[in-house]
Amino acid sequence: MLIVDQPYYRSIGREVEVFEHAYHNQLPMLLKGPTGSGKSRFVEYMAYRLQKDLITVACHEETSSTDLVGRFIIKGAETVWQDGPLTRAVKQGAIIYLDEIAEARPDVIVAIHPLTDFRRVLYIDKLGIEIKAHPNFMLVASYNPGYQKGFKELKPSTRQRFISLSFNYPDPEKEAEIIANESQIDAQTARRLVKIANKIRNLTELGLAETVSTRLLVDAGKLIHTGLNKRLAVHAAVIEPLTDDPDTLEAMKDMADLMI
Repeated sequence: MLIVDQPYYRSIGREVEVFEHAYHNQLPMLLKGPTGSGKSRFVEYMAYRLQKDLITVACHEETSSTDLVGRFIIKGAETVWQDGPLTRAVKQGAIIYLDEIAEARPDVIVAIHPLTDFRRVLYIDKLGIEIKAHPNFMLVASYNPGYQKGFKELKPSTRQRFISLSFNYPDPEKEAEIIANESQIDAQTARRLVKIANKIRNLTELGLAETVSTRLLVDAGKLIHTGLNKRLAVHAAVIEPLTDDPDTLEAMKDMADLMI
């Protein structure tokens, strides 16, 4: 998919420069950071900036190497081979983005290893062939180091095959700018949403598996922009997605009501 319209992306450092150099040196890229911190949008922006096709795969616990490389399928009276998204990207010279790669099955890591070093080849065992990656091919992966710590992590040997960038939530002024731009709400309301988010992010005693992401704040902004009551928008888009514990929900809602 070639992205026609430029996605909005607010640079928070020198990540654009690093990505461009990685691309031109045919190096794979690993994006590390919490959910909703802009990793996927960044990849979309860079694909647009470089004018390259982007193939995105949302990895989950059932994602296998077969899903990425390809499989034999029945077509009429014949059995034919169907390329997977990774094979198509390797052949076409696209950027492939494996979102939350640590969630996938271990055989996915095995499949991508030859593409992450000097060989830049994809082995297709079922066909008994290897494919040399197109010069424009780039492998980009992301994962959340803090999620299910100890269970869903990448091995150091895998991490060291990538050029890496760490993503986190932007500083308050930049985050408010992003929210205002994405949701079309006024700057003052955007800043209040960021204050609520930072308050919750700093309450480590709540024991939340995930904290408030920029994405949740943008969702709240969109609800507010279309006329939903501000407090209700924050409850529905920011607080409710964080936990199911009734006491924690009530405490966060009370706090947010005072701030919005």
